[in-house]
Amino acid sequence: MTNAQLQQQAGFSANIITRLKRDGYISLESVESICRVMGCKVDDILDFVPGKTPED
Repeated sequence: MTNAQLQQQAGFSANIITRLKRDGYISLESVESICRVMGCKVDDILDFVPGKTPED
């Protein structure tokens, strides 16, 4: 699946793709949309890596 296909099927803007590529913030709503399109669970596409918080 191309980025454009994911964007279209999940119904979000190109900014979301850019944020994903740059390890930026995306909403849980966007993550949910990706999972629905891809037929997967959140833990299939995300890893929690402890580290600095934005306040640090």
